[in-house]
Amino acid sequence: AMDLFGDLRRMNKRQLYYQVLNFAMIVSSALMIWKGLIVVTGSESPIVVVLSGSMEPAFHRGDLLFLTNFHDDPIRAGEIVVFKVEGRDIPIVHRVIKVHEKGNGNIKFLTKGDNNEVDDRGLYKEGQNWLEKKDVVGRARGFLPYVGMVTIIMNDYPKFKYALLAVMGAYVLLKRES
Repeated sequence: AMDLFGDLRRMNKRQLYYQVLNFAMIVSSALMIWKGLIVVTGSESPIVVVLSGSMEPAFHRGDLLFLTNFHDDPIRAGEIVVFKVEGRDIPIVHRVIKVHEKGNGNIKFLTKGDNNEVDDRGLYKEGQNWLEKKDVVGRARGFLPYVGMVTIIMNDYPKFKYALLAVMGAYVLLKRES
């Protein structure tokens, strides 16, 4: 750690400002890419990590899902949706098992995890028996297996997360231009 501060002290102010601006540019670029994905996919959360084994064998814990949420797309039975329920912070990834379409175009549907014995009515808010389009965060369009395990590890072990962020921050600040 003392070596790190020695490096920082030896760097002139101009170099240090340059590295800080470089770091800020990386962070703002990542945010712009994320906002761009939100616009393109129509989903408030275009990429999610599967956090439980409720969808095995289709998806495993740590799989990274790519979502879209275009309101014109009809919701069909068999489709995998990511939905949010009032009172729960974390969205749920499950399959649509029943769809009720009304004459006026309103749709209500029921979901269930492939690996679960019962449907999701027990997960919905009290008195709610069906989901509606407003509950949907997105629909799975593709996935990368196990890529999200880093996210799960960072959530399960906060010290690991802070250590990783500190190392990355130090690397960006101290990396000298060749």
